[in-house]
Amino acid sequence: MSCGTLLRVIIDLNTEELLRAAVHNNAEWCAAVSGGGTFAADSWTSARRTPMYYPDGVTLSREASADALLAGMDTESPGCSVKDSFAALDLAPAGFEVLFGAEWIHRPGDAPAAASPAAGSPALAWARVADAGELAAWEAAWGGGESTGLFHPGLLAPEIAFLAGRAADGRILAGAAANRTGSVVGLSNVFTADGTPDDEAWAGALAAAADLWPGLPVVGYESGDDLDTALRHGFTPLGPLRVWLHTA
Repeated sequence: MSCGTLLRVIIDLNTEELLRAAVHNNAEWCAAVSGGGTFAADSWTSARRTPMYYPDGVTLSREASADALLAGMDTESPGCSVKDSFAALDLAPAGFEVLFGAEWIHRPGDAPAAASPAAGSPALAWARVADAGELAAWEAAWGGGESTGLFHPGLLAPEIAFLAGRAADGRILAGAAANRTGSVVGLSNVFTADGTPDDEAWAGALAAAADLWPGLPVVGYESGDDLDTALRHGFTPLGPLRVWLHTA
């Protein structure tokens, strides 16, 4: 085996390891928000309907069986969805349609600090949400209205952090959720409010996560303009995923 071939094998192995870490991290996040569920070797499933925006099942390997996955979920009531983490399943015969596709992403733990916000952008002070009242305010800013309780106080745990970027008057103008599993940190739900630039949210959230868990790689998934923004901030793609929605 040539040196070039060996290097490509090593890179592929590292990418696969990171991909699986990202998938597992996201499944743990879905389980936490959903309040439980069941982990098996190849999947996580919830027998009861999960909260809005969250899947009822997540595949953890390319070998996951569609039949076994669906057996652990309530496919009868409206809104059932599956996160096909490796874009490997065909759930159309079971009455599902692809809702959207996205890319798993990764940012090395030793990546340079995220760029500072552009001139004229608001100077935000970033901190971890500390209590239920702050969490409700964070969710209201995230959703553009009143808190619905989707992000419940039980999520205020050592390995989960809701990150808030506040203006001088205390308003939350940007934020993100971060969760640590093993040797990676997942970053999700990155948002801005009141015209704050997306780059400010990503730069601030990455810096805040690095303060909490120094040196750990950051993973997640994004699509469209959000994926483009993540790539500008040092992320690279790891592989595709699909989300399926039950429509039949």
